[in-house]
Amino acid sequence: MSKLSDYLEKHKIDPRRVLVASKKLEALKPEDRAIRLARTRARKGDEKAKEAAAHKPRSGKPVSATTLDRALAGGNLSGPARGRITRAVNAVLAQKSKGEVGAGELF
Repeated sequence: MSKLSDYLEKHKIDPRRVLVASKKLEALKPEDRAIRLARTRARKGDEKAKEAAAHKPRSGKPVSATTLDRALAGGNLSGPARGRITRAVNAVLAQKSKGEVGAGELF
């Protein structure tokens, strides 16, 4: 078992809830597409677009079931995958009115 699986068991969180929360959090929205478009325009020299490009868009890549299974088994994960799992777990904890957790406590 891994620290993540122990944490989820301790706080009674179903791993499927983590998948759903990640899908909802990481989904691209119209404002994210506008930020990406502004970045392209900013590279071409548009001054107004530079301000809009300063924001960070969502990744658009939710945690997959395979990645979550690997994390629960204690396998190797990339940094962005750990970040997405941490954000999803924090979203589930927020629904349960509990405090946030850092990536160090999960991995």
